Amino acid sequence: MNEQRKDTPEQTPEVPQSAMPDLMKDRRRISEGETFRFGCHKGLKCFTDCCGDINILLTPIDVLRLARRLEMTTSDFLAKHTQMPVTKDLHLPVVMLKLGPEPGRRCDFVTEDGCGVYEDRPWSCRMYPLGMAIPPAQAGKETEMAHFLFEDDFCKGHGEGQEWTLDTWKADQGLENQEEIETGFHEIVSHPWFIGGQRQLDPKRMEMFYTACYDLDAFHRFVFKSSFIKSFELDEELVEQMKTDDEALLRFAFRWLRFALFAEPTMTMTDSAVKRATGATIERES
Repeated sequence: MNEQRKDTPEQTPEVPQSAMPDLMKDRRRISEGETFRFGCHKGLKCFTDCCGDINILLTPIDVLRLARRLEMTTSDFLAKHTQMPVTKDLHLPVVMLKLGPEPGRRCDFVTEDGCGVYEDRPWSCRMYPLGMAIPPAQAGKETEMAHFLFEDDFCKGHGEGQEWTLDTWKADQGLENQEEIETGFHEIVSHPWFIGGQRQLDPKRMEMFYTACYDLDAFHRFVFKSSFIKSFELDEELVEQMKTDDEALLRFAFRWLRFALFAEPTMTMTDSAVKRATGATIERES
């Protein structure tokens, strides 16, 4: 591994190393305006080496775009192409791309010419050689994204091509729209409810999070094939849009999760739904 630079630009907000995931500790921090040089092309002897023996986390947009690219439902894509690590340290479900068998553990979508789903490649593939971490929520402090530069020896793209800044790299890789859509997702995973790392969602709410964020087709059925629409005061134009617009439905899913998981006033229940909920509570207590 290349020697990591220890200095940090003054304008970069200080984030304690202890608050960072292990993968990001001792990495070079990248602040706005700071430059790095990187290029990836078929002429490099390491071309596509990074497409094997690696853990690729998928975001909600990644799952949605790959499923649509492959003409699969999100349910089928998740079942065939993903896996979920199970550890006691995870406070929310994490979805990872399922790789091929040992010893190479190659991505199913890589070809001799590169990525076979390049236009819809996952967020982490677009970001490399940059990484991003969301520090754990702290009381009284707004969570700020921290960006890092991976300087892996196996990658010969460092020093190739043109100079980039954080913003120009994201724009070139088509990340701005994705990150704007997933702002609601980032707000959930870094929510103050998880401060201290001691609180865990119960299995029912874990399933709610997984379905709303990753299995959008199942969430669509939940919204439109149940009494859901009649239970909340919703704009009719939004309801019609969500029937056919995946991104609109995903934004709504993040909004609903803040209500369902953390009891935030992001949604308003109808009077009839409140009465039904109140009656069910009284019946359980009697």
